Amino acid sequence: MKWEYKECRFGDIIRVKLGSVYHYGIFVSDDEVIAFGLPPTAENLKNRQDIKVLATDIDVFSCGNLVETAVPSLKEKMKRRSPEQTVAMARARIDEGGYNIIHNNCEHFVNEIVYGEKVSEQERSVREKWRRFHTDNN
Repeated sequence: MKWEYKECRFGDIIRVKLGSVYHYGIFVSDDEVIAFGLPPTAENLKNRQDIKVLATDIDVFSCGNLVETAVPSLKEKMKRRSPEQTVAMARARIDEGGYNIIHNNCEHFVNEIVYGEKVSEQERSVREKWRRFHTDNN
């Protein structure tokens, strides 16, 4: 998937870079972004066990950083749910918990909502680095 700094539209996957990680959400409007937890800032990470799917506004979601919008490939466009289905499914999951940084994070959430696949490129990248580290050190 490609990413661009462009105007967000209803049902888009969006992300913001915070340090070395990205935080993902579903854009509804400037007043509503649905995400699995607040952005991972030092203040928000104090209560990690309480992370739930929530709706916030674009300013809280972005923490003042630039927001990128997903630009799906043709194959991804064929798989994706409509913006209306995307937003309805995301709203239906508000207050859901079970956050896990490896197995159930904000990137898993948006991909499951939009594409029906619970995947995370960030997770895959960390696992690949871990695999290489162990291979190189054995």
